[in-house]
Order: sequence, then C-alpha cells, then structure tokens
Amino acid sequence: MKLLIINGPNLGRLGRREPSIYGATTMEEALEGLRAAFPTHTIEYYQSNVEGFLIDRLEQAADEGVAGIVFNAGAYTHTSIALHDAIRGIAVPVIEVHLSNVHQRETFRHQSMISAACRGVICGFGMQSYRLAIEALVSAE
Repeated sequence: MKLLIINGPNLGRLGRREPSIYGATTMEEALEGLRAAFPTHTIEYYQSNVEGFLIDRLEQAADEGVAGIVFNAGAYTHTSIALHDAIRGIAVPVIEVHLSNVHQRETFRHQSMISAACRGVICGFGMQSYRLAIEALVSAE
C-alpha cells in the first residue's frame, strides 16, 4: 500500500518551530519511525508552503495510485476552500491531521474548511497523530 503524508505551511520547520506546541521531533525523525512501524507500506512525504502546490500534489497522488493520504494542511485548514475542493475531487481517502488539539487553541483554529471533505480527523496527539492516521488508512484497506 502506497501512502502519502502531505504537510502544509510552516510544517517544514517541525522540531524547531514552537516545540512547546509541536514537539521537538523533526519530520525526518517521525518518517523514520513511521516507515519502521509500517514496513510493508510505502510512505512518501511532501511539504509545501504554497497552497497551489498542495493542490497539485493531491491531484498527482490520485493519478499515481496512492491508496491514502495523511494531510496536515496547517493554517490552510482554516482558510482554504480550494483544498477542500481538491480533496473532494480525488478518489483517495484523506485523513486530516493536526499535531496540537486545535480546539484548545485560538478560536479561529476551531473551524476546518477541509474536514467535511476528509474521511476523518485526528488532532492533539503530537507526532503520533500521523501514526494514528496511517493505522486508520491501513485498517480500512
């Protein structure tokens, strides 16, 4: 099973950006652990700060035969109807992920523009949120 993790804006700095909120683990370290935990699955990774590039990658994933996407859209979660439409436009299950519990944070983070287009939402478990999302995708295969 080929899976794709997509991270949006500012998430390229995981491990260095606000570790009190996002933790001290880098995405490279997290990917190493995820690949070890799911050795029979291919886990690819993509990160961009550009909304249009994220849309392009979602569409490419559908054309590449990716079986599931774990998507942390970062701040675009709360603003992007375009990402919502892109998720709806592909026949690949997408799990929305957030490292922090967005409902314990600023009120503008309480609303997701993409949740309704996703199969499910996982938030608040730090880097384990990615593992939980992959488990959900794998168990649905």
